[in-house]
Parts: sequence; C-alpha cells; structure tokens
Amino acid sequence: MATIGEHFTLVKHTGSSAAEPALTPEPKRDARGRAYATGRRKDAVARVWIKPGSGRFQINGRDERTYFARPVLRMLISQPFTAVKREGQYDVMCTVTGGGLSGQAGAVRHGISRALTLFEPALRGPLKAGGFLTRDSRAVERKKYGKAKARRSFQFSKR
Repeated sequence: MATIGEHFTLVKHTGSSAAEPALTPEPKRDARGRAYATGRRKDAVARVWIKPGSGRFQINGRDERTYFARPVLRMLISQPFTAVKREGQYDVMCTVTGGGLSGQAGAVRHGISRALTLFEPALRGPLKAGGFLTRDSRAVERKKYGKAKARRSFQFSKR
C-alpha cells in the first residue's frame, strides 16, 4: 500500500477470489415480523406486508376471492409464491389504490415479489429470473392533438 497525500491510501485490487462465499443481505422485517414492499403497475400502487402464516390474502380489507373475482387475476398474484415453491406459507395483507383491477393485480404481484426478497434474500435469484422484480413500465400512451386518440386519426372524407 502506498500513501497518497494525508487522507488517501492506494490499495491494489486483486479481484475477488473464487473461494469467497457470496454474501446474502440480512432479512428486513419490522417489529411484528413482517416484510414491507411497494409494488407498481400502470397507475396502481400496492403497499404489501407479508408474514409467515397459512396463505391468507387480504386486499383492502377484503378476501382475495371477493376483491379479485376473475381467476386470472388470482393466479397472477400467486405467481411469485409458485415460482419459489412457497404456496400457503405466507399471509399477505395489502392496500392497493389507483388504476383498474388488472393494474392492481400486477402491482400486488410486484409488491409480493419485492417483499419476499426482503423476507428471504435467498429467493432473489428465482424471482429475478422469472421477471417478477422488474416493474412493468408499460403505461397508456397520451392523446395527441389533431387525433381522435393517441394514434387514431379522425375519419377522412374525400367529399
């Protein structure tokens, strides 16, 4: 090591050796043993808390079957648990606002995935590979002036 000035020290970097184990971050849980994360999709924002339990879903104070009546939406929010083989092991409590039901289901899925990685950091790999941690940035295109919608032109009349 060589000293440069009075506050800086030059250290030669040898690179990481293959013998060093990969460090997994510590789980982040609150005083009640829950992990919290925020999920977003379109205009919907979901605040999600997960804790070990029997697999109950509570969305805005209601059961998942009453809030997300369509089976496709229920399947969508359970995908992160299926990907990491943790079905029925966590209770989910979330509040979701904005957007429609499809966007809200996507926001809940994103929030559950992020909360799972905070609760069990070892699950980050499979969730990342499945694409559950990436926020879906697709949103509705804005309407342009001189157009009927974002791209649709008004009907053309020759005469």
